Amino acid sequence: MSENKFKFPTEVVELPSKGFPYPESSPLSSGTIEMKYMSAKEEDILTNMNFIRQGVVIDRLLQSMIVSKIDYDELLTGDKNALLVAARILGYGKDYDVELTDDYGQKVKTVIDLTDFDPKPIDESIFVKGKNEFAFTLPQSKVTVTFKLLTHADDKKIEQEIKGLTKANPNGSYDITTRLKHLITSVNGDSDNNTIRDFVDNMMVRDARAVREYAAKITPDLDTRISYINSKGDVVEGITMPIGTNFFWPDSGI
Repeated sequence: MSENKFKFPTEVVELPSKGFPYPESSPLSSGTIEMKYMSAKEEDILTNMNFIRQGVVIDRLLQSMIVSKIDYDELLTGDKNALLVAARILGYGKDYDVELTDDYGQKVKTVIDLTDFDPKPIDESIFVKGKNEFAFTLPQSKVTVTFKLLTHADDKKIEQEIKGLTKANPNGSYDITTRLKHLITSVNGDSDNNTIRDFVDNMMVRDARAVREYAAKITPDLDTRISYINSKGDVVEGITMPIGTNFFWPDSGI
């Protein structure tokens, strides 16, 4: 354990990406981030109703706990998920009490050890150090696209764009196409934004699904699958850890 200049105890958190996709000029390329333990200041953030209403409370929490001098907007989504789990451990410990509904409709309580989660295995051979771009040939159209792993900044842009589209047409559905428009960086070598957006709007379903699945497969992240004992005493494996209100508000009673 190290200490920063203010004598706050800190821990070094390993990023699932190992820093591969970040520019070498970025501190994130080291593959680690230093975080401090949660303090009363962070509990103030967690109870700030303005942050909660705006939907930014978790980001404000992580920004407050990160000691390393990074650009938060650069964080890959999977790396941010690892920091989320680390923040919970540094705040309230490794044990996370959850209540699950099993396949029989029964409520089952279990305790998750958050330190058991490891990064998903990644194929390091497809990563070029300092470059966040990957090629993929679509199975049906045979068009070659390049795409990037999405960052916190990308997620914010996607959310804002979907909100704007939904406001203009509440009956529309925009999540898949909007995300693809921000994911794909070129089409047959053409990186013009209008070309990409027009292509996405006319993509065949098989191609759209294939590139999304491949991007999800290679995206570095934590493997948060858990197992638990159901109401019949059987072991259930492979479900994704639920993140409820009590993840960061353990005294909420919810």
